Amino acid sequence: MARTQQTPQKSTNTNGFGIPITQDAAQNSERNLINDEPGDNLAPTGSLPKIRNLYEARHKQRALPWTAKYPDDLEEPLENAESAQYALLVRYNKCYDMRKKLRLDSIVVQSPLLKSVLRSVLDKYPGITTSLQRLEFSAPFQPFVHRWEQLSEARKKQTHPEVCEHLDLLWNVLEEELRDVIREKQDLVANGVVTFDSIWTIFEPGALVFHQDEGHDRIYKLKSGSYQQTPCDKFYRMQCEYVDFDGESFGLGHDTVSVPSFAGTAPITKLPVYPAIRHAHYESLKERLLARGKLFEAYKGYHFKAYQGIAIGQGYFGPICYNVDSRIIIDRQAYNRFNPNQKVNIQKLNIGDSASSDNDDREAEARAFMAPKSLSEEQLLICAPSLRGYSLRDKKWLQFFVDSVKDIIWNEDAFNSLVAPQEQKDLILAFAQSQAKNNHGFDDVIQGKGRGIIMLLSGPPGVGKTLTAESVAETMKVPLYMMSAGDLGASANDVESKLGTILEMNAKWNACLLLDEADVFLEARSAHDLERNRLVSVFLRLLEYYEGILFLTTNRVDNIDAAFDSRIHLTLEYDELDLDSRRYVWRTFLSKVSNVGEFSAPEVDKLAEAILNGRQIKNVLKTAQLLAAKKEEPLNFQHVDVVLRLRSANASKRRPFKA
Repeated sequence: MARTQQTPQKSTNTNGFGIPITQDAAQNSERNLINDEPGDNLAPTGSLPKIRNLYEARHKQRALPWTAKYPDDLEEPLENAESAQYALLVRYNKCYDMRKKLRLDSIVVQSPLLKSVLRSVLDKYPGITTSLQRLEFSAPFQPFVHRWEQLSEARKKQTHPEVCEHLDLLWNVLEEELRDVIREKQDLVANGVVTFDSIWTIFEPGALVFHQDEGHDRIYKLKSGSYQQTPCDKFYRMQCEYVDFDGESFGLGHDTVSVPSFAGTAPITKLPVYPAIRHAHYESLKERLLARGKLFEAYKGYHFKAYQGIAIGQGYFGPICYNVDSRIIIDRQAYNRFNPNQKVNIQKLNIGDSASSDNDDREAEARAFMAPKSLSEEQLLICAPSLRGYSLRDKKWLQFFVDSVKDIIWNEDAFNSLVAPQEQKDLILAFAQSQAKNNHGFDDVIQGKGRGIIMLLSGPPGVGKTLTAESVAETMKVPLYMMSAGDLGASANDVESKLGTILEMNAKWNACLLLDEADVFLEARSAHDLERNRLVSVFLRLLEYYEGILFLTTNRVDNIDAAFDSRIHLTLEYDELDLDSRRYVWRTFLSKVSNVGEFSAPEVDKLAEAILNGRQIKNVLKTAQLLAAKKEEPLNFQHVDVVLRLRSANASKRRPFKA
């Protein structure tokens, strides 16, 4: 049998905005309004246009042992069938700031009519599902602070009497609690400033925020924000989302950006991060980031590009900036493979799952990130500004900014400038191109063994051994990975680890691999140097399973280990440059000089008489260029002749050292 509920008396007054406020006159004397046995004559859930006020009750905390006796001092729960009749449950707790006795703690919306209004007001607000039977909001009521204008507009447009009555109940409670916060927010925003304590009011979860990353503009999607205290300072820290690619699919990455505390007010657009809509040139910013997002989307998978600009590497104590001017390989899958400690982790999401509620649009939208046909406009806006890959010149795994990635300008004449018999050049190119097209066409008795092509280039310095590998890579338009013995280390363990990784990387990228000055690995083994024997054995074993193109260069082919004979597919010997070859090299290098005068045929013939290799000819021309630039003249024969005479004079003064 339900207790008789006394009908509350209503009193009406007005708030600071002149809006009528209806409250329960008996709220201060309300203590034990509990129905022990609710009857069937109660109103439907949330139908009464009234507020049920609940107050926090505190009891002494006692630590007692477990007992089988049923406690006799329990109170009946306040939220029951009787309280379910009310449109709103408004809960208060004690306030200790000496200005008021009670503080609004939370609101439970039970009215279906109110939920229908809030469905549009709080549309796509993260964490809010208005279809729940128990829709609860807690202080400081951030959703209503962020959507106050939408709530006010919905209230003005509402014409249904019963809906208006329920909506006024919610409005009166919120307005009484939030009027100071709303006024402060409106005043600050109107002046384009914000205080640190009120900074949360301008950052709505789910909104786009602007931030600069190493000087590059970017936009995040705000997930949540909170104040954080450290021993040294206080921050407003924001958890943000962005679109990234892990080598297989697109997804959501997470990042943290912060605003440190400041005194007084600060311009909103001077904060390290602020709402993107407040950017002074938002439309042009949006256009630029959309274009960058499309490039980011297009760079999924493997790409061979040029790069000039700042790149980010990972150091022991955090990110390190590098100034990179190199050809790069964009490959996020390989980045994860060879950098497991820096693996790209994203939130992989499913596509096509139906939303479980009316306000799950954000979850449905997020699912579309998983391997979509194309990214949406908002997804393109929040794409990461950088790509992960490898710098061939720096030999480092780095993050490259999309804005600094360029197409490679290929040297179409690289192979023609190589000084070698035509049939030899044709054979080299045929080997390389055949291997690139059919690297899985032939296999050994043991699977995966002997699939690569190894070419040994021998001869004195400066005759074109290195240029051969560079020209082949340039003609085939594939990466060229250049390494020396110093890159691999001195011990067998170092060589096995580093060379194994390099061979795997190059096979994956179908690159040309050049091991310059490979004498330490090719030299015949002896019975006395066991450590060096181990090093050569490791090198031989790894070559057996390499599946790409490898160029080895050496100046000492006479002392090569016999085991290499069966592993090298093509050996080419380069002789010293003869007169015709030197003349060709001179003309080739002179054609590449930007500010050059006329060189007659006799002058070129005279230059070719000097017995120089290709590298020496290049150095002489570079020195002559500096001399011509100092005199502010085009490069001519006299400048080159001066350098040659000085070089010859210095060479004649050299004498063998005698102990």
